[in-house]
Amino acid sequence: MTIDPFAAIARVIGSQLGPEACREQLSLYVALGDSFTAGTGCPPGEAWPERLASGLRTCNPKLEVRNLAVDGATSEQVLAQLPEAIELEPDLVTVVCGANDVLRSTRPDAHAYARRLASIFGRLQDSNPVVRIVTATAPERWDFLDLGPRTRARVERGVSRINRATRGVAGAYGVPCLEVAGHPGLCQGENFCADGLHPSALGHARAARGFAEVIRENFGIAITIQGGADVTDGA
Repeated sequence: MTIDPFAAIARVIGSQLGPEACREQLSLYVALGDSFTAGTGCPPGEAWPERLASGLRTCNPKLEVRNLAVDGATSEQVLAQLPEAIELEPDLVTVVCGANDVLRSTRPDAHAYARRLASIFGRLQDSNPVVRIVTATAPERWDFLDLGPRTRARVERGVSRINRATRGVAGAYGVPCLEVAGHPGLCQGENFCADGLHPSALGHARAARGFAEVIRENFGIAITIQGGADVTDGA
């Protein structure tokens, strides 16, 4: 995949801006993704993108959020969310997808997924070279989801391949990636809804803290997440 060197330079310059510049520039956050981002099974206003936006408002009270995620979306359907996202001209975008590419197919194509994810990152960066993008890997285990042994093995193999693709594409485009795969919280039932698949309100709070930490480390933005430990500038 080809990366525009001018866009890469602009990303580096943007990532080196201090917290004051971030406060001025972060006016719109757009979330792209599937049920994890849409907040399926979570009370309104408690999904991690909304919690993250609330935390970002400690830097800019006027920050707006648009959650375009759709329950059940594959990476192809998340790619279809992109035109509206670009039209909104966001300063921060989270892109999380890939799990449904595995769950909704018996033969998930990790290469096709990687091409679609690269297209999402590339088009966002082409539209705004200093846009801040964050992504995440998917869980590679669902201890509380009722799956047969063969299905569980297939899903775990498929998600592992998808996660390798996510890390590779994120690295190529300079996009920070939150490591959800292998997180110890995946074996704690309190982090999941009754369906064993979607995060509970507590799981969303912990996810918000994880994204906040990635944003702090990579973009120097101090964020306070309600209901959990604060993520600060650390200067």
